[in-house]
Amino acid sequence: MTTTSPTRTAFAPSEQAEQVLERVSDRLLGAHGLLAAAGERREVVRDPATARPIGSFTDPTEPQVDDAVAAAAIAQRAWSRVTPLARAELLHEVARAIRDDTRLVAELLTLETGKPFKESADEMGWSASAVDYYAEVGRHSIGTVHGTATPGQTHFTIKEPMGTVVIVLPANFPLLLLVWSAAAALAAGNAVIVKPSENATLTTLAFCELFSVLGEGLVQVLPGGADVAKQLVAHPDTHMVAFTGSVPTGRAVARTCADMFKPFLIEASGSDAFIVMPSAPIEVAARAATFAAFLNAGQVCTSAEKILVHEDVYDEFVAGLVQNVERLRVGHGLDRVDVGAMENARERERVERLLARAVEQGAQVLTGGSRLSLPGELAEGHFFSPTVIAGMSPAFDLYEQEVFGPVAPVYKVSSFDEALRLANGTSFGLGATLYSTDIREIDRAQRELVTGMVWVNAPLLDNDAGPFGGRKLSGIGRQLGAEGLDTFRHTKLVMIDPVVSEQDFWWFPYADDEAW
Repeated sequence: MTTTSPTRTAFAPSEQAEQVLERVSDRLLGAHGLLAAAGERREVVRDPATARPIGSFTDPTEPQVDDAVAAAAIAQRAWSRVTPLARAELLHEVARAIRDDTRLVAELLTLETGKPFKESADEMGWSASAVDYYAEVGRHSIGTVHGTATPGQTHFTIKEPMGTVVIVLPANFPLLLLVWSAAAALAAGNAVIVKPSENATLTTLAFCELFSVLGEGLVQVLPGGADVAKQLVAHPDTHMVAFTGSVPTGRAVARTCADMFKPFLIEASGSDAFIVMPSAPIEVAARAATFAAFLNAGQVCTSAEKILVHEDVYDEFVAGLVQNVERLRVGHGLDRVDVGAMENARERERVERLLARAVEQGAQVLTGGSRLSLPGELAEGHFFSPTVIAGMSPAFDLYEQEVFGPVAPVYKVSSFDEALRLANGTSFGLGATLYSTDIREIDRAQRELVTGMVWVNAPLLDNDAGPFGGRKLSGIGRQLGAEGLDTFRHTKLVMIDPVVSEQDFWWFPYADDEAW
């Protein structure tokens, strides 16, 4: 049975966190700082581990959205005139502010999303790192000089900001995913308007105050639901959209942008394979799979959702996986735990339906499989026991779906070819992991897996310098790396003849000997 022994009896916010939650509730972050959102009060924000209210948020009105877009345009014009070096220095200040405020903002993130404090603090550190990275890349990559096609001329490209970038976010990594887009967009000279997840609004408001050193109106946050996102995406004075979320909503964003020829970045669902072959150290692979499946209660787009294990090591691996999972400590994220609550009741119910259908089709629950009832004030929390299911088949509905919860489905395969076929057989192509020491399998995996990322013996790692993104229904475009910077820039070709020479060989009148 999973360990669920709380070491604390009360999980109320610290005094400082409580003050911040009160200050940002029912506010938006506009050009002049926090101000009251004047639309409909959407809902009370609750700690998913206790169901205790910790604040509330309110939609902005349509005029408030228009005001934010207008303010962003003014701020962006001024920001684009700041030198790349000065922009870099200011972004480094933001990174330092993020590191300095790690403990407080991480507490807010845990209280609002349920993840363990360690994971929240890690997210702050990763966010600061991405800001530092783009602070430097943004001033080192401003264009390219090309070999000319005509003597005496100079040909080159310059990179220009797009204008105002809209960032629409989920709740699983609300700060990190924000920074992956915002840091690149800002380094490129853009302004940013953030539409946070309803399940991470208060933390996002507090976090984005750390960008205030950049100037008024450059980073704004507009809480709310789908109507706010739709207005921002379709607004004629926003110029690029970065969206992370579900496939249906990603399609809606893409359609709206396509009608306007507005650039967009879509990071949608994943259903990643985790392949285990006989040459791998099985004990290590089982530990790695535990992490890959249950980080952030499985609410990770690159989570291990199809664990494909060769039949020669299947029993050993499954035994190790179950043993590791049953040792996981589940509870409030501010306690000494490995897995926290799920984001909300709706997500837990969705996972329950997916699991019930898999069992109905023939899957066997080896451990977990139900809600967790924890003592005291955690009794109403959205906890679900870390679950391992075996006997999986590609004929089951779950094979083609994203679990996005604390469930590890295990499939038995008879060959590496079968593992590759099952890994590539869905509509998704975000990432995939291979555990193997066979160089031939490693070489084939990095070439044949139809994904945006491949991890070999190193699951769920990111690198600020390496592009993140998927193929097929997992999305379009890339975050991070040089590719992530170009996502938020226009490229302009310039050709200059400095002496206005008579190089007119292609002009009128055409030579008679070139006629038909």
